Amino acid sequence: MKKTILFAIDFNTEETLVSESEKGSNKVNFIERISRNENELLFDAVITLTKITNSTNFDITIFNAMDKVCQLIYNKYKSTI
Repeated sequence: MKKTILFAIDFNTEETLVSESEKGSNKVNFIERISRNENELLFDAVITLTKITNSTNFDITIFNAMDKVCQLIYNKYKSTI
C-alpha cells in the first residue's frame, strides 16, 4: 500500500517532524526530526503549508501544491545525506 509523508513543526525545538502513514489508515509512524539549522528550506516550507491549512480561504489545490513542494524538498534532502 502507498505511504504518505506527513510534516509538522515543533516550534519549541525548531524542528520539522516527519512521519508516514499508509493511505486509508489512521496509524502514523514517526520517521525523524530535522532541525531548522539542518534544513531551513524544509522548515520554512512546512510553516507555509501549515499557514495554508489555517487560512480562512482554504484552497485544496494550493495545499496540494505546497505539500508537493515539501515532499520534493524532503526527498532531495534525503538523497543528499
